[in-house]
Amino acid sequence: MAVVLSLRWSGVTPEQYDTVRDTVRWEEQQPEGAVLHVAWFDGGALHVTDVWNSQAAFERFFAERLTPGLKEAGIVGEPETRFSPLHRRFVASGVSGAA
Repeated sequence: MAVVLSLRWSGVTPEQYDTVRDTVRWEEQQPEGAVLHVAWFDGGALHVTDVWNSQAAFERFFAERLTPGLKEAGIVGEPETRFSPLHRRFVASGVSGAA
């Protein structure tokens, strides 16, 4: 079942996020089960909304690929996460690409 991941990670900076993105290369080497990723910064924290084919797919990606990138960027601690079943998704016509 597809899920929506809501994540908040206090103290993570845009520079750290970009380091992890460049190291893990999830845009170039798409993780199995990833559908959508949106990230922003507010209130001294990284915020992410993702759609994954399953919670297990995200957890595999986190353990196998994301964790080494987090260590390289000096990110410590754990994010606040919540998974919710996806009810419906809509993608506006003409929207494509990673950036």
